[in-house]
Amino acid sequence: MSTDNTTDRLLADAREKTARDDDPKPGKIALIVGVIALIASPISIAGWILGATAVILGVLAVKRPASAKQAKIGIGLGVAAILVGLFFFNLVIALY
Repeated sequence: MSTDNTTDRLLADAREKTARDDDPKPGKIALIVGVIALIASPISIAGWILGATAVILGVLAVKRPASAKQAKIGIGLGVAAILVGLFFFNLVIALY
């Protein structure tokens, strides 16, 4: 009787872990934040903050197989937003 309960509990835990791994939401969130970061990157501080957020979310989401591709794109967009923000920051410094 106790082995049945243990088996059921282990099976339920495994299903829950699999369901968490198959969740594509973290990758989508990283992708959305990356796009917003790239749009906001001419405002240098917004590009830096949102770009860093997209990179962090993407790194956390790349571990999940269901959202790895979107997470990698989010990381790339976050890095691009940081670089564009740095460009505009240097442009403003050079003009004044």
